[in-house]
Amino acid sequence: MHILNRYIAVTWLRLFGLCLVSFVAVYLVIDMMERIPRFLRDGATLGDMAAYFIYKLPEMLGQTAAFSTLMATLLTLGLLSRNSEIIAMRSCGISLPRISLPMLALGLAVSLLMLVNAELIVPKSSQRMGSIERIKIKKKAANAVFKLNNIWFRSDSLILQAQAFDPRLQVLKGVTLWTLDETLTPVSRIDAERAEFRDGRWTLQQVDAKDFSAGSGFTSSKLPSMEVALNLKVDDLKVLDKNADSLSYRKLHEYAENLQRGGYQAFRYRTMMHAKLSAPFAALVMVILGIPFAMRNSRSGGVALGIGASVAIGFAYFVVNAVLLSYGRSGALPALVAAWGANGIFALGGIWLAMTVKR
Repeated sequence: MHILNRYIAVTWLRLFGLCLVSFVAVYLVIDMMERIPRFLRDGATLGDMAAYFIYKLPEMLGQTAAFSTLMATLLTLGLLSRNSEIIAMRSCGISLPRISLPMLALGLAVSLLMLVNAELIVPKSSQRMGSIERIKIKKKAANAVFKLNNIWFRSDSLILQAQAFDPRLQVLKGVTLWTLDETLTPVSRIDAERAEFRDGRWTLQQVDAKDFSAGSGFTSSKLPSMEVALNLKVDDLKVLDKNADSLSYRKLHEYAENLQRGGYQAFRYRTMMHAKLSAPFAALVMVILGIPFAMRNSRSGGVALGIGASVAIGFAYFVVNAVLLSYGRSGALPALVAAWGANGIFALGGIWLAMTVKR
């Protein structure tokens, strides 16, 4: 049995490596065709462009691993069936679960590796990749402003709105701060040129304060600076929607918790948070689904069937997963269900197919 396990595992690994390298290469070529002309217009050097794409490789690996495991599984069983090796194994009394065990173990190993990649490697590589594009390629200053149109934050009776945040200087720009009473009626409004974070506190600069508590009209005053008690962390402001996919589970969890404490719903970030854990395990799900599918069609298509089935199953998984995640981000589905729903549906489908395979 040890020899059989090793034979199946080596075959699967060889095909998995071939598929993974092929998909990453296609992904890389398409991305290069899109970005290189733009980088050249910005005056990027060859070294900067090479570094950018090298740092993007971990993200590419994470996005192509699941499809690679599916195709490797279907191709492995297709080749074994074409050579009548599956028939020989089963005629010797080796069951389908026993034949599948090496591929399932390898699928689980790939999922765990992709989880480590998503949590530890992708966040750092994405940060470095963004730094290369922003500073070295686009020639922006290190303190370039990250524009976040309409930043909103609520803390107890305070509501803050700002136009932009500079992460290096830790400064909010174009700040408006409302104070509300228990009936949500505005009590005061403060407009400030900027808000600076110093020694754990926010200080408004160039303040124009309006007080509406007098009952009719308002009183206005101008101050050079003013401290405000605002439960807003600088790290939270560094979260940009366009970069949230590359954040770790821990960072997304912290941000979602902070939003909820501020009085806002965090459906989007909770869904993305759970998807950080569910996405790597799509590789294992693809193996679970691919094994019985290949066994049911073991003599009818070989390699061609394996490639065609991989495309069809992969597309179906992508569509179902995208739909469920969109429902989760909008709050129509619980975040946990939306993130793990596609994995559950396709894993159950694989188990059902396995139960219908003739023994």
